[in-house]
Amino acid sequence: MSTETTVIETLAKAGKPLKSGEIAEMTGIDKKDIDKAIKSLKKEEKIFSPKNCFYAVK
Repeated sequence: MSTETTVIETLAKAGKPLKSGEIAEMTGIDKKDIDKAIKSLKKEEKIFSPKNCFYAVK
């Protein structure tokens, strides 16, 4: 499973906006990899940032 898919699934399960560090803790994936996936997903408009440093599924 790709990091992007894992990030989307984690955000969907959480039901609330999460920080990249929280996603990294929940998934066990390195924060740098999470940050790359978030950047890519934001560009694809699959996730958004409701407030600074928090991310949620669109």
